[in-house]
Amino acid sequence: MATKIRLARGGSKKRPHYAIVVSDSRMPRDGRFLEKLGTYNPLLAKDSEDRIKLDLDRAKHWLDHGAQPTDRVARFLEAAGVREKSTRANLKKGEPGKKATARAAEKAAKAAAPADAE
Repeated sequence: MATKIRLARGGSKKRPHYAIVVSDSRMPRDGRFLEKLGTYNPLLAKDSEDRIKLDLDRAKHWLDHGAQPTDRVARFLEAAGVREKSTRANLKKGEPGKKATARAAEKAAKAAAPADAE
């Protein structure tokens, strides 16, 4: 059975509250789960102790048994020191598009033209 450590959403509309759960990867997001490991409340301040509550021993246990954490849960585990920080490559996100690069080159050419005339 392929297991995942992921977030299950709770709370009302525009007031999210998540449970950190271990579930079968084929189950729906808020569906049946095997074990609840903790909670995550994104509405609290980032330095608040109650923002993320996680049972690290059980998380280690499930990781040792092959459970794969989702991206967000993996970040929680990295911050807690349970898991080594993995490299994330989103190289295209920071690059400007074709039109923006063309505008920048055009602007640079215009700025260079008056400097060359002097």
